[in-house]
Amino acid sequence: MGLLQTWYPPTRENWETLVSVWQIAVPVLGNLQWVIGWYGMGKTSVASRLNLPGRIAWFTMEAPGFLTLLYIMKTMPQQYGITDLPWQNKVLAGLFVIHYSYRAVIFPYIQPSMSPIHILVWLFALTFQLCNATSIGCWLAAYGPTTAEAWSLTGPLPTARFVLGIIVFYLGLSGNFFHDEELREIRRAERRRQERLRRQQKGGGSSSEAQRGGGVEKHYRVPEAGLFRWILYPHYLCEWVEWAGFWIAGGWACVPARAFLFNEIATMVPRAVRGRWWYLERFGEEKVGKKWAVLPGVY
Repeated sequence: MGLLQTWYPPTRENWETLVSVWQIAVPVLGNLQWVIGWYGMGKTSVASRLNLPGRIAWFTMEAPGFLTLLYIMKTMPQQYGITDLPWQNKVLAGLFVIHYSYRAVIFPYIQPSMSPIHILVWLFALTFQLCNATSIGCWLAAYGPTTAEAWSLTGPLPTARFVLGIIVFYLGLSGNFFHDEELREIRRAERRRQERLRRQQKGGGSSSEAQRGGGVEKHYRVPEAGLFRWILYPHYLCEWVEWAGFWIAGGWACVPARAFLFNEIATMVPRAVRGRWWYLERFGEEKVGKKWAVLPGVY
């Protein structure tokens, strides 16, 4: 019980330790992907006894993040005698929950299919969510600005900056959903094509492809809509835009928001670059063309 009392939620000293380690450990671990080719999830998921069903694994590794933040926002202000948090804290907490309501709950539900996720990937993602939610949640609930006066000291034109950050966040969120939907449509289109083939077979036609069944678990093609014209992972880029907006709204001194953005970039850039290699191997230079992985002109 004593450990839980000092870590869930953490004391200020423990929180500062967590944030310090968080800013260093994740980029180090994320950059190991440059030398480790294995990634047991998504396109590169392979058969293993340690795999978990995709939808269940995704939900259980993502949902604890926003649930933890909600718990911290509920309990910490009372512990520190804060009777009412500023509206900015509530809005930022709401943005976090909105993102992960989509990412953790809606996303796995509406995916046409999801590959299995290896338990090691699940554990890393779960740890990421818990640490990130604790880092940001404690800042919002007690350790960051908790009065209107404190928010006025977060930089010049704090309200205008906050509004700008929210606009940037929603631009990123809408772009994230749009490009996710394009990837979903690829599998929906394949499923419709296979259903047509099966109907033709029943009507007297013949197709060895139709006889194999209707699964679209491993169907891929090079997407083209939106930013896919230039990069292969625009949904990654749009997610970074989201959290850049969150950081802008929180102020440049919001270390947890900055750490989250940089940690996402550190873990997702190697994945995107390796993903481009995967596309090249599967579809060839002709179909992939001059598309960058995630940052035009850089990666």
